[in-house]
Amino acid sequence: MVKNKLTQSIVNLSRALDRLEEALKEPKKNKLAVDGTIQRFEFAIELYWKVLKRLLSAEGIETSTPREALQRALQAGWLMDETLWLQMLRDRNETSHVYDEALAKKIYKHIKNYFPEMKSVFRLLAERIKKNHSRRN
Repeated sequence: MVKNKLTQSIVNLSRALDRLEEALKEPKKNKLAVDGTIQRFEFAIELYWKVLKRLLSAEGIETSTPREALQRALQAGWLMDETLWLQMLRDRNETSHVYDEALAKKIYKHIKNYFPEMKSVFRLLAERIKKNHSRRN
């Protein structure tokens, strides 16, 4: 059951990253594109911490909050840049509670910088889940 949820979680994260990448290709001058990119970023960050939580759980490490999942993933060596990931979490929290156009533009720029790290970590996690899955079969 856990491995099915873990596999489905990484598939969902892959789709979310594809959608985020698609949004990042839209012209920044389009306010709807900026808003859509931020919303897709929020969704991707939610999925990241849930994937991390499930993968950590599969390895016997329980977490209950996004920050805790990030910290444990850092300790496990799955994430390399603590400052960047904690900033992503802060940006996600800021954008999901209040809308401020200046803040939205700032976070949109951050997302463009975050995306390569998000893709890199995704590849690492997908490989880890694949290994975890094959060990159990």
